Amino acid sequence: MDAQIISIGNELLIGDTVNTNASWLGDYLTGVGFDVKEVHTIPDDQQIITHYLDYAIHNADLVICTGGLGPTHDDITKKAVADYFEVGYKLDEEVLNFIKDIFQKRNIPFTDSNRQQAEVPENSEVLFNTQGTAPGMWFDTGKASLAVLPGVPYEMKYLIRNRIAPKLREKFGSIGYRYSRYIKTAGIGESTLSDKIIGDLSDYMTNGISMAYLPAPGGVVLRVNAHADTEEDARELTAEIADEIYKRAGDYIYGEGKDTELARELGVILKKKGLMLAVAESCTGGLVSNSITDIPGSSDYMAGGVVSYSNKAKSDLLDVKIESLQQYGAVSKEVALQMAKGVAEKMHADIGLSTTGVAGPGGGTEEKPVGTVWIGFWSREEHFAIKARLTNDRLLNKERSKMVVLETCRRTLLGMEELPYDLKKQLP
Repeated sequence: MDAQIISIGNELLIGDTVNTNASWLGDYLTGVGFDVKEVHTIPDDQQIITHYLDYAIHNADLVICTGGLGPTHDDITKKAVADYFEVGYKLDEEVLNFIKDIFQKRNIPFTDSNRQQAEVPENSEVLFNTQGTAPGMWFDTGKASLAVLPGVPYEMKYLIRNRIAPKLREKFGSIGYRYSRYIKTAGIGESTLSDKIIGDLSDYMTNGISMAYLPAPGGVVLRVNAHADTEEDARELTAEIADEIYKRAGDYIYGEGKDTELARELGVILKKKGLMLAVAESCTGGLVSNSITDIPGSSDYMAGGVVSYSNKAKSDLLDVKIESLQQYGAVSKEVALQMAKGVAEKMHADIGLSTTGVAGPGGGTEEKPVGTVWIGFWSREEHFAIKARLTNDRLLNKERSKMVVLETCRRTLLGMEELPYDLKKQLP
């Protein structure tokens, strides 16, 4: 079954608000078996709303529209829908009493615009919204089913889970299940992974199975899709191609799942080995430590971190030699090595990691252009640094540096010889 999403709001188009609703809805509808064919992001303009409503209703089995149901003059979605169907309004007493009760409890004056929120098009079925003052609306158009929902994300999600989901089962019956399996890799580029490591998988793409490469900072996500009558059957369909991916790219894979994080997987390894980690950061500004400590229970393996941005901080806090800073500069192999060892010793940790680089957009030289990053690793068994050449974008350089240092640590602890992006160890 085909679905279309219409996101309404000027704030979505001018960048004031990120359209997370469309992303969430696409994921949800795909998971319950719909093919989301189009997503339309449009302004609070009645003529445009009418145009896309008509288009979507005539080209989909299900249309979900979000936004523009508030009490202010710029919230015109309800009027546009009523005019499209050429109907008037009816007052829903249950919604009206609910809104009045909310305003009374909060000691807020109740106005005519609030009352109008309880008025819905005559041909609609009210989707009672306990999370806010704007009810959702359901329409059976004869061509497609239409849901008109508030744009507030938690209200929209509540209505989808509690009001729309039963209607989808009632209306469409068993529409099957689409299962997406997310296999995450790090430290390898998309083209290298596709061409040299995984290669041709067309023989495994049968029975509606598909695969996509999704590039991300520091790695690539492999998404394997399958559709079947049940979730269990859909999962089983992905097993063969996933097994083959693991055979070909196992060393580059750090985990599975849409929400799986490299820092979490590194933490599992550290905890299993009983090792404590310390991190010294310059160009990443605490981003590495932050990603590690985002994980609950990370105190089991994270000793601490130091953001040593200035040369003085590197010297005072990490015992980096003044002579090294003067002779080689802060962005150098020598300093990265000393930072990694220094932070491990100061924190009494088993592993020390470090980052120092030219994040940009300024500060680069011919010898050390923007995007030059040195990463240090220290343990009682190994001490080395690697040099990466990243991008000209400051924030992207910080994110990629974080991923490279985490993946360097993961691979080293697992005894893998190849480092991220085939970077080479440089010893003291």
